[in-house]
Amino acid sequence: MNDTINETPPKRKRRRKAAARKRTGKKKTPRRFGRFFLSAAAVFFLVCMGVFLFVPQVWQELGEFLPAPERQLPANQLHEIHTPDADEQIARVLFIRRAVEARMNRADYVSIRHISPDLKNAIVAIEDRRFYDHWGFDLTGMARATLINIQHGRIEEGASTITQQLVKNLFLANEQTFTRKAQELLLALDIERTYSKDEILEMYLNVVYYGAGFYGVSAASEGYYGKSPAALSLPEASMLAGIPNAPSELSPFHNFIAAKKRQAIVLDTMEAQGLIDARTAEDAKMQPLIFRPEKR
Repeated sequence: MNDTINETPPKRKRRRKAAARKRTGKKKTPRRFGRFFLSAAAVFFLVCMGVFLFVPQVWQELGEFLPAPERQLPANQLHEIHTPDADEQIARVLFIRRAVEARMNRADYVSIRHISPDLKNAIVAIEDRRFYDHWGFDLTGMARATLINIQHGRIEEGASTITQQLVKNLFLANEQTFTRKAQELLLALDIERTYSKDEILEMYLNVVYYGAGFYGVSAASEGYYGKSPAALSLPEASMLAGIPNAPSELSPFHNFIAAKKRQAIVLDTMEAQGLIDARTAEDAKMQPLIFRPEKR
């Protein structure tokens, strides 16, 4: 009795509440359940974000449940490119694998296993030497290009990686605007999260324009040399690798001298990067090239 009289008001209040809970059997379950629900929702959200950001294959598979997209030619083969609305752009970013498949021509497609290693090395050397190290864009090249573009007040230099070039060839108009460049970077990052480097290089080789009406490595190899992509020699591969930089000007059918100069640049670049030695580079420059007659 004396203990009860000597209790402070806060202690007395807590004791009364405890006694009331004991009599009624009530517990703080609603509040605990609410905290548990919020914690579970937060964990679920973080897991979903993690899956989207770091396991894109799982997210991309959800796109297979959507209606099949309308098949189109790659952008580099279209005279007029359709500008997607906001919904289309969001769907393209969320389900990039689905969007890529709608633009890729599989009828004349060549697996990277059946493409000459010399051509793969030559393309990476001349187009994107840090291809296997970056995540879709080259910060060093972008910094240099940004300084040049600021000086001129417009885009003079692009510093595009192979991934960015793939995006441009598949989806985008060939215009130098900051909006288009932003779209290119976003889609390049998306593709890097979704595909392996070999898959990206494989798609690039199959979609890029090699001049003389040849789109893709299969058409170019057969059209210029009458060979499959797997049978290309170093001299043939190095000349082919130089063409995408300016297909109309560097096609050997159009300007053989310009094509030979570009081939020498490709071989010198491969030598500088340790892909071939100096003697191999010089021998490749001197070897004659036998072309298939041009179809008119």
